Amino acid sequence: MASRAFTTALRTAAAATRTARPMMARPMVSALKQSTLKTAMPAMQYRGMKTLNFGGTEETVYERSDVPKEKLLETFKDDTIAVLGYGPQGRGQALNLRDNGVNVILGQREGKTYQQAIEEGWVPGKNLFPLLDAVERGTVVMNLLSDAYQKEIWPEMKPLLTPGKTLYFSHGFSIVYKDQTEIIPPKDIDVVLVAPKGSGFTVRRLFQEGRGINGSFAVYQDASGKAKERTIALGVGVGTGYLYETTFEKEVYSDLFGERGVLMGAIQGLFQAQYEVLRANGHSPSEAFNETVEEATQSLYPLIGERGMDWMYSNCSTTAQRGALDWWRPFHDASKPVFEQLYQSVRDGSETARSLDRNSQADYREKLEEELREIRESEIWRAGQTVRQLRPENAGKN
Repeated sequence: MASRAFTTALRTAAAATRTARPMMARPMVSALKQSTLKTAMPAMQYRGMKTLNFGGTEETVYERSDVPKEKLLETFKDDTIAVLGYGPQGRGQALNLRDNGVNVILGQREGKTYQQAIEEGWVPGKNLFPLLDAVERGTVVMNLLSDAYQKEIWPEMKPLLTPGKTLYFSHGFSIVYKDQTEIIPPKDIDVVLVAPKGSGFTVRRLFQEGRGINGSFAVYQDASGKAKERTIALGVGVGTGYLYETTFEKEVYSDLFGERGVLMGAIQGLFQAQYEVLRANGHSPSEAFNETVEEATQSLYPLIGERGMDWMYSNCSTTAQRGALDWWRPFHDASKPVFEQLYQSVRDGSETARSLDRNSQADYREKLEEELREIRESEIWRAGQTVRQLRPENAGKN
């Protein structure tokens, strides 16, 4: 998931160079249709920096300029890149690779997303195949199936990963928790990872806008001797603007921890708790939602993303500053034990065991829908539907 703190650090570290290396304004594309998606990369201006200081620690950052399109195409001129799965991440990465001009095919089971793939230009028998056919045809096999299905299909998939191929993941789950997934790759293939730090929808949208999401990469197994170079090129090909190096283990620990924490789980819990307290004290649904969610997402969080928490504070009233500065420590002290418990649950495999169990059940989609419906139909998010309609940009829309 998204690593906005990393984005902010990169911007801060780069600020000193901007006067010396002026950057062109990024093209802002409000709406791009599928027929005009061969976009935006040539319009970008690149810094080409390598080493940055992140809060006192030097880190190497690999940017899109390290792999211009000519180098990308040369790197994979003899490859067939097989993307398995057309869920959000598979769709975003596959379309970006296709728009970048590499030879990419799609492996997908028939169903709703299979039809969507056809509608978006993938042709059965040409660049759209059954999953195992795509694995057999591919020299780079990008396994973007769900974690549970990766485990299920592995016994049939493994024999097709012949010497010299590359097995690619966007999550360290299957490799790190191999005692649960039983996914142990052959020794004579490269095993690599590129993890865009955001949803597949965001990966696609930022690529279309000529920008690019941040991402991490890792090499688990280098049989070719060229795995790192090729992985960085793949990262650029799927739509990242810059990449930092990690390991499979660190990627999966941070990802599972982050999405269950601040990125998704914790924020829903905090939103719900604050909304309930306001409603219990007589505030209307519209007022409670605006003070809990709307002001955060439409005003304050964008300021944090732009320049950081301190800058957001400095652009609020002195009364708001005082209250925030007085109360952040009690929230920190109350929540840190929960985060520590969560991290331990990720590290010891409890989280993955529960995910594999729940997501492999025949009725998991029905159970998931029930849980999502509980959130969707709660008062806070029903109130939010009405509030969003009142935004000026939504005037006149249903």
